[in-house]
Amino acid sequence: MTDTDGIRWRLRGGVRLRHDAVRDTGVLLHPEGVLLLNETAVAVLRLCDGTTDVDRVTETLSRTYVDVAAADVRSFLTALAERRLVEPSEPTDEAPGG
Repeated sequence: MTDTDGIRWRLRGGVRLRHDAVRDTGVLLHPEGVLLLNETAVAVLRLCDGTTDVDRVTETLSRTYVDVAAADVRSFLTALAERRLVEPSEPTDEAPGG
């Protein structure tokens, strides 16, 4: 496991995941522009709700897609983080189990 395995990602403030009807594709709207997304990228970002870690994202995607690798999901989210489009969710002080 790497240090990023437990990160729970979310979209940064001002960034929105939408569907572009003209292009019939997912897009990530952000203050600096628009990023066109493929179907898999949209599926990953829909799971970035600040409560779901990379392992759970990978597990969920594996139900729909073949050969989903946690390393690929991690790499994709790290690249988006470098562009300031996603960020780690702040950890809560809540103990496991409630």
